[in-house]
Order: sequence, then C-alpha cells, then structure tokens
Amino acid sequence: MATHVITGAGSGIGAAVARRLHARGDDLVLHARDAGRAKELAAGFPGARTLVGDLADPDRLSWAFSHQTLPDRVDSLLHIAGVVDLGRVGDLTPKTWRHQLDVNLISPAELTRHFLPQLRLAQGHVVFVNSGSGLNAGHEWSAYAASKHGLKALADSLRHEEHANGVRVTSVYPGRTTSPMQEKVHRQEGKEYDPTKWIDPESVATTIVMALDLPRDAEVNDLTVRPGR
Repeated sequence: MATHVITGAGSGIGAAVARRLHARGDDLVLHARDAGRAKELAAGFPGARTLVGDLADPDRLSWAFSHQTLPDRVDSLLHIAGVVDLGRVGDLTPKTWRHQLDVNLISPAELTRHFLPQLRLAQGHVVFVNSGSGLNAGHEWSAYAASKHGLKALADSLRHEEHANGVRVTSVYPGRTTSPMQEKVHRQEGKEYDPTKWIDPESVATTIVMALDLPRDAEVNDLTVRPGR
C-alpha cells in the first residue's frame, strides 16, 4: 500500500486526487492548516492520517512537525495547496507578496525538505501542482506568477538533485480549473463565474494519478493541462 502526503485536499484538485487514492485503498496523510481543518479532513477520508501546520508560516512548520508523528515511508508528496491575490505591481504590498510566496513556494520547499529522507527510502515521487501562470505571467498576476515560476525552479532543481536517489519529480500546469480559488479569481477580476467553462478537477486528478502510476522506467517531468472547451 502506497503512502501519499497531500496538501490542499480540502477542495478542488487536491480533494479530487485524495478521493482517487483513498478509493483504491492507499494510505493518506492529509495536511491541514489547523486542528479544526484536520478534523474535517479525517471525517471526509476515514482512515486517513492528518498533519497540521500553517503553510502561511513556513518558519514554524518544523516546530509544528516536531510535535507530531511523521510517516516512516512516503511514496508521494503532492503539493496541491495554493493561494492567489491579483493586483497591479504598483498596488501590491509586501504582505501580499510574502503571503503568496510563503504558501505557494517556500512552504512546498520546506515540506519537501522534511520528507526527503522518506521519499529517498521509498524512491518516491514529488508532484508540484503549478499553474499556467508558472509559465507565463499576465496582467495583475505578478505575485502569484512569481511564486509559481519559483515553484517550477524548485521542481527542476530538485529533479536534478534527487535523480540519483530514484526520486521522481513532476510539475503539472493546469489551466483555469473549477474550484473555490477560481471563483475568487473571477471576483477579483470582476467577472461572472461559470464553472462549466473550466477544467473539471477530476480531469487534472486523472493526469496526476497517471504520473504517479507510470512504471519506473519513465518519468513525467512537465505536464500542461488546458481547458478543452
């Protein structure tokens, strides 16, 4: 039975991936920002373990994890949680920049650091759910895109560093996907939100599980997923 550590399992793509892996009997360790959220995730995924730590405060993740039991083996670490706040460069404050960089980039790096020993032992897989903004930055997307461009660099460097240890690294770049985050983006853009226009989270989950299940003789490095309608 494989063990997967997942961030962002409460909604959207993260929830879709967690449902797939839970349904087939894999062991899940679901990250939550606080104890209340951990309780909700545990109720939604019977048998799953939880791990509490605030991604918005990466400096305290090590302390938080030191008071909890981490899994001895990790077959995959799935970085799916993320935040977004749009705004012009001339209007964005340092607080807004730091929040997106902390959650979208620095915390994934810190989580990866903590779980690398277990990933090496299992010759596991690290998946970074990035964004189309990790490849191209648009109007008012500077802070979010910067965090996602950085996430690509993190994944690329990690792949080079850990290849000899048998650790696979995949970046997935979804286009706009139906989710609470996408609804928030539309509000910030002042646009009407129609979830039927965007990618179903289940479709992105299919690509992620495919990458995880690929035989050991191959590795998906970068995978772009775009709306088909």
